Amino acid sequence: MILINLLPHREARRQERKRQFLSALLLAAIVGAGVVLLWFGVIQQMKASQEGRNRFLSEEIKKLEEQIKDVADLRTEIDQLKARQKAVEDLQTDRNVPVYLLDELVKQTPEGIYLTGVKQSGNVVTVNGQSSTNERVSEMLRNTAYNSPWLEKPELVEIKAVTVGKDRAARRLFDFSMRLSIKRPQAPGAASAPDTGSATAKPSSKPAKAANKAKGA
Repeated sequence: MILINLLPHREARRQERKRQFLSALLLAAIVGAGVVLLWFGVIQQMKASQEGRNRFLSEEIKKLEEQIKDVADLRTEIDQLKARQKAVEDLQTDRNVPVYLLDELVKQTPEGIYLTGVKQSGNVVTVNGQSSTNERVSEMLRNTAYNSPWLEKPELVEIKAVTVGKDRAARRLFDFSMRLSIKRPQAPGAASAPDTGSATAKPSSKPAKAANKAKGA
């Protein structure tokens, strides 16, 4: 028996292929949407992780800035304390400067010179005196220039010859005036500087000896 299909099989096949295509397209769309959603979730997770790291870094930066500020404040306090300490040390040194000055003048004044006046104005000291010879004045200039930890930059302002006494008692002396600068010794020099007790004792005896030597000359 021969069977003959009189139905429109081509149309049915076309419809079947169309249904398969739509099914595949729908499946692809579902898979694509799933991939997109999965990728979006991964991106969101990475974004949240990065934001967490950024917040952590921001907090650590704030802590570091606070520490830096504390260090800066501490350095400022240290500098202020050093400035106060230096001010106290300078004040203590300035209180003893007249004693050191007199003691140093006694040390650096050679025999044959009699000091008649010492005047201090800030760090500048003007010394007046009489000398038996010009060489004594030159020696005093050299001593204060190279051998003194407290005196520097000696400058001879004036020197002139004068006659003291009359007749046979007349003597020829030299009135001089010099200008000196006071310097602060370094730490070792300051430590070895004479103390107040010994310094005050020396000026009371040595200037008298220097005066006697000048008179004897």
